[in-house]
Amino acid sequence: MRRGERASVARAITAVENDYPDASAIIETARAQAGNAFVLGLTGPPGAGKSTLTDALVREFRRSSRLVAVLAVDPSSSVTGGALLGDRIRMSGHSADRGVFIRSHASRGRPDGLAATTSRVIDVMDAAGCDIIIVETVGSGQSETGITRLADWSILVWPSGSGDDIQAAKAGILETVDLIVVNKADQPGALAAKAALEAAVSWRGEHVPPVLMTVATRGDGVGELAGLLVDKGHRGGQSPRRTRHGLRQDIIETALVLARERALRHPGLTDLADAVADGTRGIDDAALHLLQTLAGRDDSG
Repeated sequence: MRRGERASVARAITAVENDYPDASAIIETARAQAGNAFVLGLTGPPGAGKSTLTDALVREFRRSSRLVAVLAVDPSSSVTGGALLGDRIRMSGHSADRGVFIRSHASRGRPDGLAATTSRVIDVMDAAGCDIIIVETVGSGQSETGITRLADWSILVWPSGSGDDIQAAKAGILETVDLIVVNKADQPGALAAKAALEAAVSWRGEHVPPVLMTVATRGDGVGELAGLLVDKGHRGGQSPRRTRHGLRQDIIETALVLARERALRHPGLTDLADAVADGTRGIDDAALHLLQTLAGRDDSG
């Protein structure tokens, strides 16, 4: 995995996604190596063109020989529980490029556009030597802001002609993203959408995200966007993602490991750990409850 061997990276991801017996060792190894990749999150409503824009960005990043990984979070199949693979199919043009690693990632019902194991998979890709990791979320709405806690830079991809939907999103994702892209800018209403988005984020003071326009199907504006991202990207040392969010995530992950190790001694703890992992109880409240439970029942203090 550390050497970037594709088959090994794929098996490592499968292990951490499914909590196989060797998952803890893989996660520990990955975290020891992670922290060098620039993690880019793309989110936005269904139909905004996130997959097409991701495909175009990969092409731009590969022009400078950067190693790129794409983690495409897809809705889960109600039959098999696996990813529906729609996003990956749109990026099939990179299948022969050994400098691009694309992985579909089933959300498994989690409500914030990600999956419970997304942070672990990012660490595996980071440890495998990827320069840029693009995480494309499930089609998201107003409150699905989970990607902004995992990525170094998060991008809201917005379709042209969305009208009053922009007003509805003001109290959610627009408060947290670093950059906004109006995609399908050749469609009617693109300039109006750009103006409305700029007005909607103008209150953010020093942290007003720029609003760019692209036509991903033709590559229009993608070069400018990629250049901006490369300029903002991490240039060595500890990743901002790790310094901003790593400690909190490490605490949660450690609590989950401890909970599973002690499940035989403390019935019901595994169920609580699973509630944290899959987000059914809300990650913050459930994580706090889990930590308090572990602290209260820890014989060693």
